[in-house]
Amino acid sequence: MSDDVDRAQAKEEAQREDALANRPAAPVGRWDRLSARWCEACGERIPDGRRRAIVGVKLCIDCRRDDELRKRVR
Repeated sequence: MSDDVDRAQAKEEAQREDALANRPAAPVGRWDRLSARWCEACGERIPDGRRRAIVGVKLCIDCRRDDELRKRVR
């Protein structure tokens, strides 16, 4: 069973690497200069889609949600 899982994981990883290697480069714009690449709270990488959608973003989705929940509790 684990051999099947290992093969599936290896295939998935190879497909992901191919997809990333073949994707077109995103145009660098204002969002790239103003948005943080890494979350200021936890240090996780912030996805480029989020960085483009919210110019100047500084927190990942999870940390932003936690921040909003803390503000509501007060």
